[in-house]
Amino acid sequence: MNREKILVVDDEIDMLSSCKRLLERAGNLVSVADSGEAALSVFDTEMPDLVITDLKMPRMSGLEVLRQIKERRPETIVIVFTGFGTVEDAVTAMREGAFDFIQKPLKPDEFQIVVDRALKQRRLEVENEALKAQLEERFRFNNIIGRSPAMNRVFDMIRRIANTQANVLIAGGSGTGKELVARSIHANSRQKNRPFVPLNCGGLPEHLVESELFGHEKGSFTGATTSREGLVAHASGGTFFLDEIGELPMNLQVKFLRVLEERKIRRLGSNKETDVDFRLISASNQDLEQFVHEGKFREDLYYRINTFVITLPALRDRVGDVPLLANHFLKALVKVEGKEIQGISPEAMTLLCQHPWPGNIRELMHVIERAVALASCDEIQPEDLPETLGHAARPVGEVRSDLPFKEAKQVVVEEFECVYIENLLKKHGGNISKAAKESGIDRRSLHRLLAKHKIVASEFG
Repeated sequence: MNREKILVVDDEIDMLSSCKRLLERAGNLVSVADSGEAALSVFDTEMPDLVITDLKMPRMSGLEVLRQIKERRPETIVIVFTGFGTVEDAVTAMREGAFDFIQKPLKPDEFQIVVDRALKQRRLEVENEALKAQLEERFRFNNIIGRSPAMNRVFDMIRRIANTQANVLIAGGSGTGKELVARSIHANSRQKNRPFVPLNCGGLPEHLVESELFGHEKGSFTGATTSREGLVAHASGGTFFLDEIGELPMNLQVKFLRVLEERKIRRLGSNKETDVDFRLISASNQDLEQFVHEGKFREDLYYRINTFVITLPALRDRVGDVPLLANHFLKALVKVEGKEIQGISPEAMTLLCQHPWPGNIRELMHVIERAVALASCDEIQPEDLPETLGHAARPVGEVRSDLPFKEAKQVVVEEFECVYIENLLKKHGGNISKAAKESGIDRRSLHRLLAKHKIVASEFG
């Protein structure tokens, strides 16, 4: 038997008792509220699956309750009660997002039919949300996380090119996730069951790069005590990922271009050629076009590798993804460390969102790792973050040196909170859902901050 949570709102006590009895008899968990204000308090605490509210109530009408609930949690199913002559009000409620209406006086059979239909709709939505979450997990492109417009463009490009055989060049700064994108392209391609073979050209001596690429015969150079297959041959049939291709020495650029053109390789110390067939994905944190102009990179190779170019944005250009990434790293690290940390406080999240992140995602991951190690309560706090984040994000305003340190710090933090939230609400026209989504502050915490600073979201509409 399903145990959905239902909240019934009506200023008539007898009506509340009747509904509660009928709904509990059907096996549901039922809460009641005799006013709109009480209903919202219960709603925020219990988060019911279904709300049934009268439209005509003193002080706060059922229509306002509907609007507030839809703003707090849009997926909630709402049914409205209507009395004689208020069908027009019910139609208005339907336009505002109500699922259905029930006319008074209550007829138990009709009431139960409408409730069952509403709960069935909610169950379908929950199942669809779960399926969507599974699909999103599957198509997160190998742990590439983001919902910003810049990352959505990256995801769209991956979808479009994954099943082609064209060469791809991934551009972006260090720490932006270039190898993850390469692996994602491979995982969504026809070669997904074939090898994905990476090689980073940076920091390897020239002869080792050549040996890694093409392999070598025994005795072909000092230390070559056995023959070895190269990574290009190992990638045959799959994907070869050449990271930091801008570091490839010029003479090896010539040899690699020939491999791309002829699809044949020759091991160091061998005269025998071997056929290879692979898809090339390259990456660089350098401006290869500028390298071409400066004579540091072959023009013919450059145009051979960049049939498609994916440019990864710096983290500072996708600030909206910081909360998403920070919470993802937190969840993973908490498991590893065995700590019971539930989340990141609004104040700490604000500091994370204000930081310019010169080290991109890699830097953010290290910051969260440090914070998890230092955290002493169930939320990451500002003091768990590096001091550089606090300095970078310190709000502009007078520092009260006439106060004790803790009090002066609190004044600055509260000033920042107030300005940040007001600017956020101005940007989104008072829409709390959008403000919460962009800031990474969960809705309940955002409501607490609004109450704390006596900010009325509707004033920004």
